[in-house]
Amino acid sequence: MSAQAVTGGVDEETAARRREQRGWYWYDWANSVYSTSILTVFLGPYLTSVAKAAADPHGFVHPLGIPVRAGSFFAYSVSASLLLSVLAMPLAGALVDRTGRKKPLLGGCAYTGAAATTGMFFLHGDRYLLGGALLIVANVCFVVSMMLYNSFLPQIAEPDERDAVSSRGWAFGYAAGALVLIADLALYAGHDSVGVSEGTAVRICLATAGLWWGGFSLIPLLRLRDRRTAAAAPGDGDASPGQGRRQLVETLRDMRRHPLTLAYLLAYLVYNDGVQTVISQASVYGSEELGLDQTTLIIAVLLVQILAAAGAMLMGRLARRYGAQRTILGSLAAWALTLAAAFFVPAKAPVWFFALASGIGLVLGGSQALSRSLFSHLIPGGKEAEYFSAYEMSDRGVSWLGPLVFGLAYQLTGSYRDAIVSLVAFFAVGFVLLARVPVRRAIAAAGNRIPDRI
Repeated sequence: MSAQAVTGGVDEETAARRREQRGWYWYDWANSVYSTSILTVFLGPYLTSVAKAAADPHGFVHPLGIPVRAGSFFAYSVSASLLLSVLAMPLAGALVDRTGRKKPLLGGCAYTGAAATTGMFFLHGDRYLLGGALLIVANVCFVVSMMLYNSFLPQIAEPDERDAVSSRGWAFGYAAGALVLIADLALYAGHDSVGVSEGTAVRICLATAGLWWGGFSLIPLLRLRDRRTAAAAPGDGDASPGQGRRQLVETLRDMRRHPLTLAYLLAYLVYNDGVQTVISQASVYGSEELGLDQTTLIIAVLLVQILAAAGAMLMGRLARRYGAQRTILGSLAAWALTLAAAFFVPAKAPVWFFALASGIGLVLGGSQALSRSLFSHLIPGGKEAEYFSAYEMSDRGVSWLGPLVFGLAYQLTGSYRDAIVSLVAFFAVGFVLLARVPVRRAIAAAGNRIPDRI
């Protein structure tokens, strides 16, 4: 009877963990539409057109009195949002690890970001400042919510299953992105038949992405559960910002005691800066430099979404055979080759652009999923949100350099080709830094069990 009780307890624990994992996947389903429809497809070209409508005869707009080339405004807005995220994430991570109240903050970020995204429906005419403000609010909320979401992974998945769970989450998100893009493409291509203008169709697509994000966020908020951490104590639920800042200082000191984890974060910071810049600037490159229409861009991103979902699952299988670190290194080599080829793609050539999209799609989801699961092994117990705040700073919060370089390159040269080819350096340097990280030693130093294959 005792053995059966133990077995039953294990089964119940496993079932509860599986249920929570399934709820966790739904946040990828909810917010990936923001990343896809807003950042990757519609907002870049549309906000650029709005900024150009507000530009002076020399092609400049003047936010806060600063002369900015209209074609660079979107890139600068993304960079500004990520710089603000750097300030928000460490405090949020320290507070949730101290209080154990992760879900309320996740919900607050999700619904604030969703509201800002829905408000993009009112972006038209020459309201480029409204577009920049809404982008900054939505992107800060998106980044902080992803930090909180990622920090659930080591709590809901055992070490040997994290690669698979993380890959399924990314695949689930890319499937949602593809589904919504199909609907967006139908509306955009057939806007005349439903009696709306092209600009109105774009604004509807922007707003519905916000509604999708907010609506489906309810599922993970119902299924995920908060856990009181070792750092939490009675009364910590009302932790003040001052307490959060003190905890942040302790976190930074703690991270200095794990130099191998920091070495991994440095490598990830470098190569992921390239990934995030490609995601946010690809549509601008396609529309402004290659002269491709919005329908072509939507189809290309839809192709990326479909292949990214399949690629995430495929690279998850490769990681089980060759290890996550080697699989990520292979994907970085593929990223560099694909971006080098992008420099030579001729204008008005959709077939070649689709080929680039295919190459990116096959490595995009897998490289992100495996990077997340690999980092989860390097976190000391009870420090998940704080360490994932540092990870998310590397993921998006410190990925301001790529968009800034991209925007500066265009401002100085007037060519997006020069901007896109410069991103190869991020993947090359990241490859070298990641290859030098002794992952098994890093996991052991964090006090965690080393998986059979890593």
